[in-house]
Amino acid sequence: MTARTTLLAPEVRTAMQSLSAAAKRGLGDPGLAELVQIRASQLNRCAFCLDMHLVIAREQGVSDRQLDLLAVWREAGDDVFDERERAALALTEAVTVLTDRFVPDEVYATAAKHFEDARLAHLIALITVINSWNRLMVSRRIPPGGTAW
Repeated sequence: MTARTTLLAPEVRTAMQSLSAAAKRGLGDPGLAELVQIRASQLNRCAFCLDMHLVIAREQGVSDRQLDLLAVWREAGDDVFDERERAALALTEAVTVLTDRFVPDEVYATAAKHFEDARLAHLIALITVINSWNRLMVSRRIPPGGTAW
């Protein structure tokens, strides 16, 4: 199956774009938002979203070192990712994978320690929406640089 190049559900795309924008605004940290979206896209193997968010991350000033080591953020050391970023990335992985059918209490508690309630809600919304985008793009087989949805 190959990807189509026409917009088949523009109202869905518009709604998803609005949700993404709201979650990012509420998080208030554009660089961290991109790290979260890239990590989820890596886990979900979404080449379209990974390609797009790597470009945006660089525009937001995320360092090449962070981008290069994001897949191994746990092993990268505290000098690459700070505690807040690590908490967000751990939450991203827990929500994305849901291995135990829930987010482990310690992962949630660590994130809650670094993000006030409203920002935590926006972080979870951002993780949720990038996972939705990933699933839409992977299901449709949209390649990097593709334009369809």
